Amino acid sequence: MRNAAGSGGGEKIRILLAGVSGWTGSAVAAAIVAAEDLELVGAVARGWAGRDVGEALGGRALGVEVKAGCAEALAAACAGVHGGVDVFIDYTSAVAVKQNVLWALEQGLATVVGSSGLSGEDFAEIAKLAEAKGVPVIACGNFSITAALAKHFSLLAAKYLPHREVIDYAHGHKIDAPSGTARELAESLAEVATNKLLVPLADVVGEKQARGAQVAGTPVHSVRLPGLTLSFETLFGLPDERLTIRHDAGSGAGPYVAGTLLAVRRLSGRTGLTRGMDTLLFT
Repeated sequence: MRNAAGSGGGEKIRILLAGVSGWTGSAVAAAIVAAEDLELVGAVARGWAGRDVGEALGGRALGVEVKAGCAEALAAACAGVHGGVDVFIDYTSAVAVKQNVLWALEQGLATVVGSSGLSGEDFAEIAKLAEAKGVPVIACGNFSITAALAKHFSLLAAKYLPHREVIDYAHGHKIDAPSGTARELAESLAEVATNKLLVPLADVVGEKQARGAQVAGTPVHSVRLPGLTLSFETLFGLPDERLTIRHDAGSGAGPYVAGTLLAVRRLSGRTGLTRGMDTLLFT
């Protein structure tokens, strides 16, 4: 993969972004356009298909036409003046993300995954293909640096506190549950320590589902209501005390932009799957 820091020639990292018209995707696209070391050479969004991506973003024309599909956008980028694509970024949806990521890896594209909706089994499949192709993938349930810190502190607490649950909050139209942030958190917590349920699920009287989805041994409760944005809590309990680690997102996509671009710049030299913004920050 070409990269401005490592190539010695000052070449920009050429990016194909799927989901360019979305809430986060459009903010990421604008940041790519503004960055000196990055270049937006392809864009995918069915609703914007046929438009110049720069004009669709409210700026100057960039000479890059938004396409309805990933393969079409890649072909255009390879045939045009840009000469190809180095990095694929997915900010589409829980329905499309897996197919898009597997497609990108088959093309040999370094990949950054911002969409949620992937399960542990999905990530295992992605990791296997990435290793086979010798391609790097960075997937983060949440690219916010403050969210990464909340996860990091939760993993630290899990070393000492044996009882935990996770609550995941989002707006009423979010179709995936739990969120990618909550799923990533629960699976990472399991790698630190086993969660201890004082009452095993088999002994629960009533609706066992009320105890939450069991994600890698941690009960995860997804709340979906109008008026909510995005938040998550890791709750730890001991007799006579409780620790809550909570992250609240605002109404804008700005917090996720810097983390996404950091991931793009950290792809070089990696192979296989890297999960979690905290991994990029603390390892």
